[in-house]
Amino acid sequence: VVMAQIGSLIDNKYEILKQIGKGGMSVVYLAMDTRLNKQWAVKELQKNATDANNEVVIQSAIAEANMIKKLDHPSLPRIVDIIDEEDVIYVVMDYIEGQTLQYVVDEYGAQPQEEVIEWAIQLCDVLSYLHTRNPPIIYRDMKPGNIMLKPDGNIKLIDFGIAREYKEKNIADTVTLGTRGYAAPEQFGGKGQTDQRTDIYCLGV
Repeated sequence: VVMAQIGSLIDNKYEILKQIGKGGMSVVYLAMDTRLNKQWAVKELQKNATDANNEVVIQSAIAEANMIKKLDHPSLPRIVDIIDEEDVIYVVMDYIEGQTLQYVVDEYGAQPQEEVIEWAIQLCDVLSYLHTRNPPIIYRDMKPGNIMLKPDGNIKLIDFGIAREYKEKNIADTVTLGTRGYAAPEQFGGKGQTDQRTDIYCLGV
């Protein structure tokens, strides 16, 4: 697997500083925009990864990036650039400082009720925004590991890997996606299509 080299320049302006995350099909780097002197997160997706559904992964990654590009909400990262190269696709987005809620809970245990309620209100607000798009966007992977707590106490939703637009005609989702332990029953197939209620269920869990 060819990965971006630390110190290399993407699109002649994004200098790769270090790796900050890794997913099933992607690697996320911290990068410096050499022209604006600003830091971004750069998600690198391999076009030729050896996954059986690789085609789907790349197509959905581009679709996801284009979908988020249209969104504008303080709790969502902005996507500023999509760079399509021969073997990889780079998605350039806001670099979110902070820790995931998963990390916070693992390190420091249960958090004070007042703070948790404040986070939940912010999450309800961003879900309400997504659910009122046309067509509605279902996030489908609400869990502590996908929520960043910023130093200012606000939160951001990250990783739109399995978000999808809700299609009126679909009876069931084409693919079963979600995280066991947080996913709603309908995410495991055969139970109808995921809709806004799926996100509310996951938020509750």
